[in-house]
Amino acid sequence: MSDEDLEQIRRARLQQLQQERGGGGGGGQGGEGSEQDSQRQRENDQRNSILSQILTPDAADRLGRIRLVKESRATDIENRLIMLARTGQIRQKVTEDQLKDILGAVAEQNEKEESKIVVNRRGGNWDDDDELEELMKDV
Repeated sequence: MSDEDLEQIRRARLQQLQQERGGGGGGGQGGEGSEQDSQRQRENDQRNSILSQILTPDAADRLGRIRLVKESRATDIENRLIMLARTGQIRQKVTEDQLKDILGAVAEQNEKEESKIVVNRRGGNWDDDDELEELMKDV
């Protein structure tokens, strides 16, 4: 292989790595993805700002631990807290105990929404007792 071939391979690999990381380099859609990323980042910053204003440090810590275990549950709780804050129903910072109460309410709501599996057994199936009774008749 010549030095020129190696250089072309290096450039192609560098471009591939930059595209995987979302880094710069000549893609036509790079600006569009960047705009969506910045919008998502602004929304995240706004959420974090609201949560830091309405949660005590202990409550924020508990919410972080909940996020480690089940991210969807933490997101549900955050959404509920933000809704309560925007509607003026939260007048002081939410404590850890209040957060536990909200967590319980969200868990109850999720349990009600979950569908239940019901097994219906049809009649006429034989079981071991039926076979024993049949054998005992012959004796």
